[in-house]
Amino acid sequence: MRKSELPVKTCAVCKRPMVWRKSWAKNWTTVKYCSERCRRSH
Repeated sequence: MRKSELPVKTCAVCKRPMVWRKSWAKNWTTVKYCSERCRRSH
């Protein structure tokens, strides 16, 4: 699969697009933040 075909979401804090990561595979539906920094500043 190409990177351009991966699902994309928008971070709830910084509004930047975040692309699907393998580490998020099990909980992609619950991912809201692109990084720890955004999660903490929520």
